Amino acid sequence: MAEPSLKKRIWGWFFFDWASQPYHTVLLTFVFGPFFAQIATDLYLSNGLEEQAARAQAQTTWSFCLTVAGLIVGFGGPVMNALADTTGRRMPWIVFFAALYIVGASALWGTNPDGSNLTFGLMAFALGFIGAEFALIFINAQLPGLGSKAEIGRISGSGFAFGYLGGFIALIFVLAFLVEQPSGKTLVEVDPIFGLDASTREGTRAVGPFVAIWFALFMVPYFLWVREVRERRGPASFVIAFQRLTTSIGSVMRRPSMASFLGGSMLYRDALNGLYGFGGTYAYLVLEWEVAEVGAFGIVTILAGVVLSWLGGRLDGHIGPKPVIVGAALGLMVTCALLAGMSRTSFFGAPLAETSTLPDTTFMICGIAIGGLGGILQAASRSLMVRHADLAAPTESFALYGLSGRATSFLAPALIGVVTAATGNARFGVLPLIVLFLLGLLLLRWTHPEGDRAEPWSETSSTPY
Repeated sequence: MAEPSLKKRIWGWFFFDWASQPYHTVLLTFVFGPFFAQIATDLYLSNGLEEQAARAQAQTTWSFCLTVAGLIVGFGGPVMNALADTTGRRMPWIVFFAALYIVGASALWGTNPDGSNLTFGLMAFALGFIGAEFALIFINAQLPGLGSKAEIGRISGSGFAFGYLGGFIALIFVLAFLVEQPSGKTLVEVDPIFGLDASTREGTRAVGPFVAIWFALFMVPYFLWVREVRERRGPASFVIAFQRLTTSIGSVMRRPSMASFLGGSMLYRDALNGLYGFGGTYAYLVLEWEVAEVGAFGIVTILAGVVLSWLGGRLDGHIGPKPVIVGAALGLMVTCALLAGMSRTSFFGAPLAETSTLPDTTFMICGIAIGGLGGILQAASRSLMVRHADLAAPTESFALYGLSGRATSFLAPALIGVVTAATGNARFGVLPLIVLFLLGLLLLRWTHPEGDRAEPWSETSSTPY
């Protein structure tokens, strides 16, 4: 069989983003996250908590789930990647973690709408989330082999844009044909398809299996067009993997530019993941939107992500990734301030009429910023990492990038949970994210815009994967 062309390999690589993005858009942010917040709040209300306390407890429970999943990914990912490097095989790991994604997403169907098995729902969500995040580390490691220095920013941005487009289409489908509103109809005023029972929230619960099927279907182009250079380096050994990981971390300490970038990105990417994880639950807990309304809001947010990620990739190609990162992070700090300053009845302390649409309009603008600037921030960060990566061992380098992105991934959810519990108010939970963005930008002061890699960057792609 003929080897796929470079163009096909790039498109195959894009298709991972297309296939996996619905876990973040449909499940994490816009459908399952708000659905979980809703059923958890109702459960805590039935147990005697006041409404605001019940909403705060629901957010704290959700944050605990994301904290635990983040810890597993943060500390397990680099070891898994180092283990893969000792054997010279990466594709089997991608297949394994893809299976976790599918199993976890499918199991969300079993989440009871009365909240009687919240723990099961959280465990299923965490399993799929862990699979998606572990697989992404291996996928990111393939980026250096897809283009020249001038092309990487465009390819990275286009990949995120293509992924957002997949999430956008998936979200439209589930809102139109699966997720029921309080009336029992979907957003286009039809019954959920396949005879799903709206009274038991089967339409909303079906988004889990839908996302699993979507992923399995659209990973086919990836597996057809992205090939691995098979090289047997040695048997799988956790001892050797830990030794390689320790050596890699030690080498970073001797590279100030890479160390500051990994440290800074660790904090601002954690803050971004906090926004992704709590944007939808914020809409329900603070603005009292229904799940279907949150999903409709997600359509606008993701569309902004498609357009702005694509534009950000081109801007990266012209001015480099570092200034793009700084601009996106500053915009997201302003967004966090807006989220913390408004509620259903007030805007930065100024009372609002009961019929005021200012909170809804402001949140819509914030959603556009989160989707668009978030996509730009991730794509530009991936591009800047390529400028620091060891092209002889890109998976190992991106394992460190994955570690920096997940080593403190428990921090944002934990801080959100702590502040929410301490204040008894869900909207104040986003305040720590401003601090994380700010600290991340401060650490970037020592990051060289073109990286600190010793070997020259070839103008043509030649790195095998």
